Amino acid sequence: MTEKVKEVLDKIRPSLQADGGDVELVEVTDDGIVKLKLTGACAGCPMSQMTLKMGIEKNLKKFIPEVKEVQSV
Repeated sequence: MTEKVKEVLDKIRPSLQADGGDVELVEVTDDGIVKLKLTGACAGCPMSQMTLKMGIEKNLKKFIPEVKEVQSV
């Protein structure tokens, strides 16, 4: 599942980079938890949790049904 997550993140990444940010995959657990680290402008952005849940998590769940949750670390 890690490779699938990386593929989806690579599709999302250009949108984040356009705003000066990025995302780093930290871990994919066996129970479907994806742990990510937002970097660059995204790290300190007040909207980062919305980006994480409504943008990244929504897309990961859409393309990878095994993903249960996305967490920021």
